[in-house]
Amino acid sequence: MSTAKDVYTFEDLRTWPQATGGIQPPPRLSVFGDPVAHSLSPEMHNPGLREAGIDAQYVRLNITPDKLKDALQELKTQNFIGTNLTIPHKAAAIEHMDDIDETARHIGAVNTVLVEDGKLIGYNSDGPGFARAIREEFSVDLHDMRIMIIGAGGGAGRAVAVQAAMDQCERLVLVNRTVEKAEALATELKPLFREGHIDGPMRRLEAISMEEAALAAQMDHIDLIVNATSLGMKRSDPEVLPARLIQPHQFVYDMVYNPGRTHLITQAQNAGARAANGLSMLLHQGAISFEFWFNREAPLEAMRKGLGDALS
Repeated sequence: MSTAKDVYTFEDLRTWPQATGGIQPPPRLSVFGDPVAHSLSPEMHNPGLREAGIDAQYVRLNITPDKLKDALQELKTQNFIGTNLTIPHKAAAIEHMDDIDETARHIGAVNTVLVEDGKLIGYNSDGPGFARAIREEFSVDLHDMRIMIIGAGGGAGRAVAVQAAMDQCERLVLVNRTVEKAEALATELKPLFREGHIDGPMRRLEAISMEEAALAAQMDHIDLIVNATSLGMKRSDPEVLPARLIQPHQFVYDMVYNPGRTHLITQAQNAGARAANGLSMLLHQGAISFEFWFNREAPLEAMRKGLGDALS
């Protein structure tokens, strides 16, 4: 019996029965990315598939942007259940879907594809995964939070900002080094906030720069701080925000999960705030993808253990 390769290519996908002949369980789920060798998705999903008794395996596919359309079409002919999409494919995939759900439409990106009746159905589990992660880590819902998202101009920041707006959070402050990007997103999200909300001392939806004075002016009116930048992945990275601004009543969620204890998390805990890294978001977005594919509850603890084993 053969074993799956660490990474497959578009040419492998075109000849999938030959490329994966003898492999059990058969590879019928994947993640598309470029690069993709670093993805932990197989380590998360394969234990879940085994726990659920599903005769399928999850693999990595390195798909370059010029091959995305053709690769997605190949899923229909190669008996795939679906795929996840990571950088750089999430936004580009929308135009190749036969249908997309409301969350993916608002976010402007697809990270989960279901192959159903010869059609490609696009979903986005990033925002909903973030909402579940916050509930797990802090026992609160986005609806009740005054939220600041640092790095709101990028893909991850946009996804969580849209989710916060769709969940009708109390306040949403979008922060970006290029403030014009945050302002454009704020304009786009404004219709998602219902009319009739009683305004407090601060505007319910704001876009600000990453300057310390602008951040400091918001802190008394923020419950949840989210780092949606990549700052913290390297020891030499500058700080996400000045540590002196973090207040004990706040929750801090760092979407970086490797290393597990980032400088921001250390700063938050030193300030008396509760903090968590992004591993729970990775887990829950994977679980939601599983639910899209199989219309059943995901084996969350098996998937959690797979991730933990991979990182340890």
